[in-house]
Amino acid sequence: MTARALLESSEITNGAKRASLEGSSTRLEACEKNPGQRQTALHNEVFSTLDSSLRLYLWDGVKKLSSNTGRFANATLVRLNEFLSAGYKKGVRPVRDWRQSTTVAIDLMVYAILNVDEKNQVLTTYVWYRQQWIDEFLTWDPEEFDEVKQISIPTANIWVPDILINEFVDVGKSPDIPYVYVGHSGLVRNYKPIQVVTACSLNIYNFPYDVQKCSLTFQSWLHTTKDINITLMRTPEEVMNDKRVFMNQGEWELLHVLSTYNKFSIDNDDFYAEMKFTVVIRRRPLFYTVNLLLPSVFLMVMDIVGFYLPPDSGERVSFKITLLLGYSVFLIIVSDTLPATAIGTPLIGVYFVVCMALLVISLTESVLIVRLVHKQDLQSRVPQWVKHLVLEKATVLLCIRNKKVCSLLSQGTDLPLYKENNMNTAVHCNHHSCEGSRDSGRNLGLSLSTRDTGPPVMDGILREITTIRQFMEKKDESREIAKEWLQVGYVLDVLLFRIYLLTVLAYSITLGTLWSVWQTV
Repeated sequence: MTARALLESSEITNGAKRASLEGSSTRLEACEKNPGQRQTALHNEVFSTLDSSLRLYLWDGVKKLSSNTGRFANATLVRLNEFLSAGYKKGVRPVRDWRQSTTVAIDLMVYAILNVDEKNQVLTTYVWYRQQWIDEFLTWDPEEFDEVKQISIPTANIWVPDILINEFVDVGKSPDIPYVYVGHSGLVRNYKPIQVVTACSLNIYNFPYDVQKCSLTFQSWLHTTKDINITLMRTPEEVMNDKRVFMNQGEWELLHVLSTYNKFSIDNDDFYAEMKFTVVIRRRPLFYTVNLLLPSVFLMVMDIVGFYLPPDSGERVSFKITLLLGYSVFLIIVSDTLPATAIGTPLIGVYFVVCMALLVISLTESVLIVRLVHKQDLQSRVPQWVKHLVLEKATVLLCIRNKKVCSLLSQGTDLPLYKENNMNTAVHCNHHSCEGSRDSGRNLGLSLSTRDTGPPVMDGILREITTIRQFMEKKDESREIAKEWLQVGYVLDVLLFRIYLLTVLAYSITLGTLWSVWQTV
């Protein structure tokens, strides 16, 4: 401003003071006629004069600062900031009528899912938080300030609602935004990004096809609904489907954000307002499917293929032991990948344990079958009820023909199994031929024994022939017993293999169906 403008401003101020004093003298003269009211009028006039003088003094100070001829000369924003700061009390809720509550409109946009800690039940997110409210003491006429309709001022200089997140468990590394926008109508906009570290009840039973729901509850920690109320800045539908700023390249996929307004009371007297945002996220399972499920499935398939090795071969047992050791190493490797909690185990962990148990059962079955089909010198005959159940009923149930069993036994298993003293004997499936040979041997022995006693040489020959005949009879008998047990072992191997195969298929189909349903939810 020029010196002339300063002089005019000073004259206006002095004129206002003179008018105020003249008015005071006039009221005092009127009060002289009524001595009873004179003292009261004097007190009121003194306080009124002091109040007017104080306001004029503050405004003179503002005008002097704004009319400085230094670097702030003609700075509209400086004048506006000084005008808004003059006499402002940031410790008082900015309403003229204390009965009127301050409504705070809030909004939330999820920017990224930083970490999901299943063990500690903690969710770390990065959100864009927005809130706005009306401050009745921060208003001005834009025409008096070069049509300035909004200004940014420090947050520390104005009143800010005490709205917090109930689920906070740790202070995140959020950037400090020290300013807010204030409109000429008193609308204050406080926009800032926040790294939120909140407690969340994480259910990992469906891992890696799990869907998590974590809530962020905003409320005033101290003020009731009579002082501060909360509302949404946008409609719930817009908040739910807004994924514009979300970083969609991580492990977690944002499905939607649900918003719910609620009022609650602790002592049934004062009510508090809260706005709950439920963040629904889903894990992307491709990494875990490739690195956890597929190797386990391949090992189980190889275990099933191992049943096609001959049951009397030791290679089957060694093969299944190798698979069991390989699966144990696989579980040790993937143990760090599985989420760990103290309250539950994911279904995929149960799946691995069951697969290990199936491998152990498969190895046990192979050991039992190998033990059953190998010849033992003191092996007893197959009980009649075992023959009836296994060789008759089970073969019909499993669609196994006896001819097939006999041919397999005679061609593929008897030669290496019954080798003794460099003498190989073929085992025939025709029981009648074996009995016929036995009858002919017996008849020969009887005919020789019934003849007249001859020379001693002939007696020795007859004793040797009798010994050979008895040995051959015992060997034929043991061969028949071994053949029967081999038939039982073969049928039991087929039966146990089909039961094992059905168990593995039913278990796999059940888990696959569950995971498919969870993935499409």
